[in-house]
Amino acid sequence: MKDTLLSGFRATLGAEIVRTVAKGILTVSLARLFLTPDEYGILFLAISVFSASLLCSRLGIPRSTARYIAEYRETDPGQVPYLVRSSLLFLGIVMLIVAAAVTVFHQLLADLFGEQELAPLLLLGGVYISAWTLNSYVHTLFQGFNRITWSARVTIITNASTLLSVVALLLTGSGVIAALIGYIIGYALGAVYGLVLLYRLVAEFDRAAEPEPGLRRRLIEYSLPLTVSDGANVVYKQVDTLLIGAFLTPVAVGYYVLAKQISDFVIAPASSLGFTVSPSYGEYKANGELEEAARMYETTFKHNVVFYVPAAAGLIVVADPLIRYVFGSDYLGAIPVIQVFALFIVFQSIDKITNDALDYLGRATHRAVSKGATGAFNFGLNLVLIPTIGVVGAAISTVVSYGIMVVVNIYLIHTELPISPRYLAKSVVMVSGIALSMALVVLLVLPAATNIVSLLAVIGLGVTLWALFSVTSGLVDIHSVRS
Repeated sequence: MKDTLLSGFRATLGAEIVRTVAKGILTVSLARLFLTPDEYGILFLAISVFSASLLCSRLGIPRSTARYIAEYRETDPGQVPYLVRSSLLFLGIVMLIVAAAVTVFHQLLADLFGEQELAPLLLLGGVYISAWTLNSYVHTLFQGFNRITWSARVTIITNASTLLSVVALLLTGSGVIAALIGYIIGYALGAVYGLVLLYRLVAEFDRAAEPEPGLRRRLIEYSLPLTVSDGANVVYKQVDTLLIGAFLTPVAVGYYVLAKQISDFVIAPASSLGFTVSPSYGEYKANGELEEAARMYETTFKHNVVFYVPAAAGLIVVADPLIRYVFGSDYLGAIPVIQVFALFIVFQSIDKITNDALDYLGRATHRAVSKGATGAFNFGLNLVLIPTIGVVGAAISTVVSYGIMVVVNIYLIHTELPISPRYLAKSVVMVSGIALSMALVVLLVLPAATNIVSLLAVIGLGVTLWALFSVTSGLVDIHSVRS
C-alpha cells in the first residue's frame, strides 16, 4: 500500500508541477504579453460559462463510475466493462445536449452579460465543453482503476499541449479567439490519449455474461449526490466570476480570475496527495481497517497544514510586490483579492485531502448536503457583497463559505473514522506559530524587494525559515521527507 501510494503521489505531483508551470507561464503570458486586462477578463468569463455548463455535461457520472470500478475490480471484475460502457453512453447523451445548447444560445448568453465580445467565444462552447468533459472523464476513471500514473499522463499531455497551442496561436496575432482554440486543442489531445488508454485497459477484463441486475440504476443513483457536490463546486469556483461579470466589468473579472489562478498554483501538492490516497480509504474500510485509515488522514492533514498555512501567510505579505513586478501595474487591483484568497488556499488544501475521501467512504450524500448548503450560502452572500464592496466581496464570500464547508466535512470524516480532533487542532496551532514567525521576518526585509530578483530572494528567505522552524519543532522529519 505504501509503495503504491508513494508511486501514485510522485506521478500526480509531477503532473501537477507540469500543470502549475504551464498555467503559470500561460497566466503571465496572457496577462503581461498578449491580452489587455479587458480581453483577459472576457476570455475567462467565457471559460467560466463553460465551466458552469460542465456540471450538466457530467452529472457526477465520472466519479460515480470510478467509485464502482474501485469496488467491482476487487469483487467482480467482469462487471467493469459494463460499468464503463454504460457510463460512456450516459455521459455522451448529456454532454451532447449541453454542448448543443450552449452553441445554439451563445448570442443570448452574451446578451445576458451585456458583453458582445463574448458571442464569438461562446460559439465555440460546444467543442470546448465536449473536449473538457471527456478529458475529465478519463482522468477520473483512472483513479477508480487505481492507475494514478495514467491520470498523471493525461494531465501532463493536456497542460503541455495547451501551453504550446495557446502560445503558438497567439503569436499569429489572432487574440482572444486564438487563446480559446488553444485551450480546446489541449483538452482534446488529452481526452483522445486517455480514451485510447481506457480502451486498452478495459480490454484486459473478461466481461461477464451479463450485467449485474440494477448496476446501471446504482451508477446513476450514486451520481446524483455527486452532481449536487459538483453544483456547489460550480458556485464556489465559477458563479462568483459570472456574478462579477454581470455586476461589474471584464477588468474586475480579470482581477478576480488572476487572484484565483495564483491560489490554484499553490494547491498542486494537496491536489496530488488527495487524489492519490482517496481510493485507499475505501479499501481500508472494506477490510475493516479503520484505525489505519484514521492514522493516514491525520498524517496527511498534518503535513498539509505544515505547508499551506505558512504559504498563505507568505502570500499575504508579498502580494503587493508579486503583482507589481510579475504582472505589472495594470493588475494592482488584484492585490487585496489575493490577500483574502490566501485563507481560501488553506481551506481548499484541507478540502483536497477530505473531499474525495468521503466519496470512497460512502458518504457522498452527506458531503453533497454540506457542500450544497454552503454553496447556496455563498451564492446569497455574493449577491450582497459584490454590489456593495466589489470584487473583494466575492473573495470574502468564498472564504467564509468554504471554511464552514471544510469544518463540516472534517466532522463527517470524524464520524466515519476514529481520528483525533485534538491532534488536528494541535497541528494547526503549532504551524500557525511557525507561519507567524516566518511572516514577521519577511515583512521586515520586504522593503528591500525592489525588483523581481530581490523579491525572489526575500521569498527564498521565507522558505528557508519555514523549513528550519518546521524541522526544529519536530513537525517535519527530514528523513521521512527524503525517503
